[in-house]
Amino acid sequence: MHLMRAGLALALLSAVPALAQDDQVKTAQAAMTSAEGAALGTLVLNSTPAGVMIQGELQGLPPGPHGFHVHATGACEPPFDSAGGHYNPTGAEHGFLVEGGPHAGDMTNITVGADGTVAIELLDTFLALDNRLFDEDGAAVLVHAMPDDYATQPSGHAGDRIACGVIVAD
Repeated sequence: MHLMRAGLALALLSAVPALAQDDQVKTAQAAMTSAEGAALGTLVLNSTPAGVMIQGELQGLPPGPHGFHVHATGACEPPFDSAGGHYNPTGAEHGFLVEGGPHAGDMTNITVGADGTVAIELLDTFLALDNRLFDEDGAAVLVHAMPDDYATQPSGHAGDRIACGVIVAD
């Protein structure tokens, strides 16, 4: 699946006009909070030649698998509907398991341990820290209550939004 995603990323990137070097951001952060306002940890986003590496540790989440996405609006007012839908600059379908998918906001599920913590280290090959992500309304990272099924439109049937962090350029 990862090779297929990387191949799709190369095909999509070739269709996107090149951005000026000034439009690229090297690193960004997302300070994650719960719907109750508790600080959960900070994610660091780093540009790489292959996409964006997202790393960090979150705590205080319910154990089990959870959908994990980039959303189109940089706003995190509970219940986090303010973050809009998934970030999808190319108009792709949602999910790794559907024709025409995934879109840039789709990421693999995260699994929180029994102690409420999760270490995150993943590469989103469709995401770029560029002027599309940092447009006038920004973007956010969200954790959902249930796992993404990687197929159901438009958001993988991942349920409520339980954690949110606005992506801010360093």
